Amino acid sequence: QVQLVESGGGSVQPGGSLRLSCAASGRNFNIYAMNWYRQAPGKQRELVATITSGGSTNYADFVSGRFTISRDNARNTVYLQMNSLKPEDTAVYYCNAAVAIIRYWGQGTQVTVSS
Repeated sequence: QVQLVESGGGSVQPGGSLRLSCAASGRNFNIYAMNWYRQAPGKQRELVATITSGGSTNYADFVSGRFTISRDNARNTVYLQMNSLKPEDTAVYYCNAAVAIIRYWGQGTQVTVSS
């Protein structure tokens, strides 16, 4: 069993930055692919970024080089550095751990980008 707790959300002006953190409890954090998803009001949840157990990363097209996902296996934590934020990035951001058919989700953290 893995429990995930996100933090770091908040309100920021367009062009600003935030760093989200996701702390995992439980064993074998390093074997999980870690993902960040987001869900805006009235929209489906969408994948933002992925980092594999080996450290390979992948991003949604709308990230366009603005976000960086990273992981610290010693701290059981995954991060999402978000720069050049836009109003359309406003959403609840969720952390996800995945291996085989197993999926764990955090409770989400709100990110609001507004002037």
